[in-house]
Amino acid sequence: MEDTIFTKIIRREVPADIVYEDADTLAFLDISPNSPGHTLVISKKPFVNIFDIDDETLAAVMRTVRKIAPAVRDAVGAKGVHINSNHGEEAGQVVPHLHFHIIPRTIKEEFVFWPKKDYAKGEAAAIAEQIRTQLAS
Repeated sequence: MEDTIFTKIIRREVPADIVYEDADTLAFLDISPNSPGHTLVISKKPFVNIFDIDDETLAAVMRTVRKIAPAVRDAVGAKGVHINSNHGEEAGQVVPHLHFHIIPRTIKEEFVFWPKKDYAKGEAAAIAEQIRTQLAS
């Protein structure tokens, strides 16, 4: 895996406002926040995304996300948080190192939901079958 800004933060070569650290994960404020308190949770092991991470490390990352989310919410007086993770450049992943965003939300209008599309007749059933086939293989 290539050296990224996140691996440099882990090694303390680049400064970051770290809010939490354990043996497997690191959480720090995003340098370009979507809202105040926007926090990133990363794995210390260098995985690109959900497609190559092992189950044990992913579980550790999610435990940290669960621990950090209420602290972020309460620290900034938010009513909720948006938890997001992009996997692959086409999905908007900018840094090729697994990470989850915890973005505090105080009002619904702060977040524009994704545009919705309708399935053509029979399309949903066909896609669901393709997914089940992939899971069975």
